[in-house]
Amino acid sequence: MKAWSTGNCDSGGDEWGQEIRLTEQAVQAVNKLKPRPRFFVLCGDLIHAMPGTPWRKEQTADLQRVLARVDSDIPLVLVSGNHDLGNAPTPETVAEFQRTWGDDYFSFWVGGVLCLVLNSQFWYDASRCPALKQAQDQWLDQQLSVAGQRECQHAIVFQHIPLFLQSIDEDDDYFNLTKSVRREVADKLVRAGVTAVFSGHYHRNAGGIYQNLDMVVSSAIGCQLGQDTHGLRVVVVTAEKIVHRYYSLDELSEKGIEDDLMGLMKEK
Repeated sequence: MKAWSTGNCDSGGDEWGQEIRLTEQAVQAVNKLKPRPRFFVLCGDLIHAMPGTPWRKEQTADLQRVLARVDSDIPLVLVSGNHDLGNAPTPETVAEFQRTWGDDYFSFWVGGVLCLVLNSQFWYDASRCPALKQAQDQWLDQQLSVAGQRECQHAIVFQHIPLFLQSIDEDDDYFNLTKSVRREVADKLVRAGVTAVFSGHYHRNAGGIYQNLDMVVSSAIGCQLGQDTHGLRVVVVTAEKIVHRYYSLDELSEKGIEDDLMGLMKEK
């Protein structure tokens, strides 16, 4: 399981049980937040078991059971990742995701903010589903035309694989998109006025700025690959700016959101 990027390191019992407990803690922390979040995003991978591997159905059932405890007035937004679809997705794995979790890409509006949820696996390897990638590309161009006409207060993107981890010019890596793809996508988003992309995948906090685009990489509720703690990122959107901060699950559960972020919310 993964939130903003929840993560399973292993499908064995102890690791799996810890993932469940951490995700339960995350849900409890989100439910306690005041004011209520406008929505709660899981930026993939939702589960660890890849398509066609053991434990996939069981992990899906466990995550669905835990997520059912999110308060009904906090909408869940689910983003597909490589473990959900496979590193090279197929029409069959995409269809399975849609049946299980919902659309693999879509848009929604919250308070004048246009939110775009994208399937980043199509930019990683669409060799087995080129028509699906083309369909998302055409849809995205239509959505960005709305943002480009400044018909929204802000436009933000949620996807699993980061465009980059620190710099638009960094070397290709398992955890980012290739240079040619990332530059093309980033330039398209910048031209349309998108100001933030939120992603997971890296299991560490990272990110950087490209022109006016904030690339935000959040660590995991579960498996950590660096020194970050199990946590969630809180995002506050005002008329003028987007502010975000990563909290450990313990911090968020025990103390909630800090006063400066609370003050920003009052400005909205």
